[in-house]
Amino acid sequence: MTRRLVTVAGDAEHVATPATRKADDAANRAARAFGEWSRTTPKDRVDLLHSVAQMLDQGRDELVALATEEVGASPQWIDFNIEIAKNILHQACDLVPLMGDQTVNHEDGRTSIVRRQAVGVVLGFVPWNAPVALAVRAMAAPIACGNTVVLKASEHCPKTHEKVVSFFAAAGLPQNVVSVVTNETKDSIDVARSLIRHPAVRRINFTGSTRVGQIVAVEAAQVMKRSLLELSGKAPLIVLDDADIDAAAAAAMTGAFFNQGQVCISTERIIVLNDIADAFVAALVSKSKSLVAADPKVKSADLGRLINADAATRISGLISDAVSKGALLRLGSETSGEVMQPVILDNVTPNMRIYSEESFGPVASIIRVRNEEDAISVANDTEFGLASAVFGGDIDRCHAIANRIETGICQINGPTIFDDPTMPFGGMKSSGYGRFGGTAALDEFTDIRWLSQHDALNSSKLEEMLNLGRTKA
Repeated sequence: MTRRLVTVAGDAEHVATPATRKADDAANRAARAFGEWSRTTPKDRVDLLHSVAQMLDQGRDELVALATEEVGASPQWIDFNIEIAKNILHQACDLVPLMGDQTVNHEDGRTSIVRRQAVGVVLGFVPWNAPVALAVRAMAAPIACGNTVVLKASEHCPKTHEKVVSFFAAAGLPQNVVSVVTNETKDSIDVARSLIRHPAVRRINFTGSTRVGQIVAVEAAQVMKRSLLELSGKAPLIVLDDADIDAAAAAAMTGAFFNQGQVCISTERIIVLNDIADAFVAALVSKSKSLVAADPKVKSADLGRLINADAATRISGLISDAVSKGALLRLGSETSGEVMQPVILDNVTPNMRIYSEESFGPVASIIRVRNEEDAISVANDTEFGLASAVFGGDIDRCHAIANRIETGICQINGPTIFDDPTMPFGGMKSSGYGRFGGTAALDEFTDIRWLSQHDALNSSKLEEMLNLGRTKA
């Protein structure tokens, strides 16, 4: 497949700069590498992806040290990231055999072939909060399908993302099949626009905030390019009156505080039926009060720090607003610079900002409701629809409730912060569209073509078609 190699000079709103020229060069190099890579054998691609997983394992200590330094996450979180990334790579290998043709032989002598083929250059935007897993996710399935990838690194962890990409090269991936673009924060918009508009880029996947995702979606739509958007969340966890309170509290604690709540599927709203609310809150406070957050550069702790002091200020503002309007602070709210201790807010109501705004921080907001109908209503009372969870003893009842929750993912008797690379991962409403994971990735990173072979078509049949057209006319 021929790819036109260009440098995007831009228009009145976009003038080429050293940063955009570097980005365009990466896309050009990916386009040049596409032809050869797309023709590699399935076995070669599978072997290389398995090798990347081994390289991640071998480089674990270096990755953990680098990522904790850049984003301030606990070593446990980065180690968890690496395990997820390995699973993503192994799962992507399962996509390779599914790229084969499907053939249909027709009675009239025709043969139809339905063919999946690689699209070309895939552009991946990666956030900082799960720096290893999400970088690998942006590359694994596209590469497995025969595409080349340009990875747009986060300004918060460029060294970590460069190191992840280096493992692909170290595993034997040909030069320029994957490449990484880094830039200063001031150049982010121009670099992103330049990459999206580059003629060689055929697909875009973006993981990040809804605010930025909307900008990416508009830019992609203007140049008629398909995008996969995995955006913000406000995940509800419903606790029914027959739930295992201890298990539900453990899941809520994990979902709300793992990686300081800086995950798109973090538990943002805990919706509890009144009959068990007091017992649940007591259990959650008891489990959470021993958790300690600290900057990993200073000391080891259960949790790391927030990405920056601005995040701490923003989250503290949400907490102060809630408390001023009647929320009860059951735990925490101690903040020192970028370090915030876990917070539990009780009696959160719709008039509080934290009810609707994504906190992206270590805050568990408890909303008390009268019954399951109210619980469903509150769960759906948000613009977001990424992840959710339902805890209860009656599984049929849990499934019935899960069916009515407007999220792309729902866990039953499990934490919201859970992923399985073999399953489709994505959201509804303002949480985006498209799916990572499982066979759904094939639809995102391949083109489907119909080839029709007319073995029996002769001049007489052509004349019949023409005559039929005249008759109808």
